[in-house]
Amino acid sequence: MTDPNQPQNQSLPARPRRIPMVLAAVIMGVGIGCIGVYGIGGFMRNASGDPACRPAVDLARKIAPLAHGEVAALTMATDPLRIPDLAFDDADGKPRKLSEFRGHPVLVNLWATWCVPCRKEMPALDELQGKLGGPKFEVVAINIDTRDPEKPKNFLKDGGLTRLGFFTDVKAKAFQDLKAVGRAIGMPTSVLIDGAGCEIATIAGPAEWASDDAVTLIKAASGQ
Repeated sequence: MTDPNQPQNQSLPARPRRIPMVLAAVIMGVGIGCIGVYGIGGFMRNASGDPACRPAVDLARKIAPLAHGEVAALTMATDPLRIPDLAFDDADGKPRKLSEFRGHPVLVNLWATWCVPCRKEMPALDELQGKLGGPKFEVVAINIDTRDPEKPKNFLKDGGLTRLGFFTDVKAKAFQDLKAVGRAIGMPTSVLIDGAGCEIATIAGPAEWASDDAVTLIKAASGQ
């Protein structure tokens, strides 16, 4: 912006010095826009992925054509990302870690009884565990109800959902840990992880996990 107190003939030499300032402002604006879209954690993650998770990205690319129909909302991994080692308790109150399930693919699901889509999704997750659960795959559904610890247990019992293991995180830290890496924006959230703890795919919202589409994709991911 020209200074009105300066003589008119001095405004021309000042223009070349303004060009870098304009470019800097544009670059800064682009950077802020990227952070706004991806989040600070996502921006940093995309800049420096875990090289050890490259095989998970390759697997995601291979099975991507299977992400259709009932699992069309899956977002396949395109950058190497190691999922945080989530902490939670089992049905006996024993502390557990996600890393205990290494060695085969795992579908981590975060759910709560106050989440209507979560409750509707649980029977399908229970059926998926019944169909494919074993040494090559497991559903790890982590409840994040923070008040009555008996409520989620009773929900599963009343619904006859007996094939899922009961895991709970009464502090909901698992949600915050996934949110920190850009993998949890609402409930339910599910992340398909390979045997090394790396992301294969993520979905925000429910899916019909017992469908043929889902079963075919999980089989391909777990080599079944």
